[in-house]
Order: sequence, then C-alpha cells, then structure tokens
Amino acid sequence: MDKSQALHAFWSSFGLKAYDENSVPDNAVMPYITYQTATDSVGNKLLLNASIWDISTSWAWISQKADQIAEYIGKYGHLSVKIDTGYMYISKASPFAQRMSDENNKNIKRIIIQIQAEFLTAY
Repeated sequence: MDKSQALHAFWSSFGLKAYDENSVPDNAVMPYITYQTATDSVGNKLLLNASIWDISTSWAWISQKADQIAEYIGKYGHLSVKIDTGYMYISKASPFAQRMSDENNKNIKRIIIQIQAEFLTAY
C-alpha cells in the first residue's frame, strides 16, 4: 500500500464512503468523508484536513462519528499504519474537530477533522 492508498484506507475505516476531496462523484450520497491527499518524506509532519458530511436536522450522529475517529486515533496518542516503504503515523491536530454549517441548506452538517501525518519512509 502506498502513501495515498494508506490515507484512503484510514478514512474508509469508519464505516462511511471516503473520497479524496478532489474526486467526490456527483451522485455521492451523504453521509460520507472527504479528505486531503498530501504526502512527504521522513522528518516532515503534514497538517491534513478531512470533513464528515451528513444531512440531518441534528448534530448528534455526526458528532458521535467525530468522537469515534478521535478515540480511534487517541487510544495510543497516535496511530501507526504500515505502508510499502515504512510507516505513516497519524495523530490529532488542534483544533481536532470543528463544526461548519451550510448557508444554503441548514440541514447539511459538516465537521472538519484535523490530523497530523508523518511518513517514516525512505522517500
């Protein structure tokens, strides 16, 4: 698994469809996750964003999903993911989760999640 595939696998592991933020299909149905894809080499830590999207009158479900992701990452302070050329470490960034509303549709709920990714690889 390469670095981009590892990011996709991570975001897909929460029971929702996950899409690179630049490739969400027109027919995508909420809830889903969109995420940034960026990679680097040893010694560089990247701040990456993802968004959980839902359409609802309540923040309850989407907030629980953000809490699930926080708990999954935070259990050991970071999450280690094996990739072809080494490891990717994921930790929570600050602020970790932030609610966003949609001015055109009050039922669209979005929580932006911030992580820090460090690639411990040869390139």
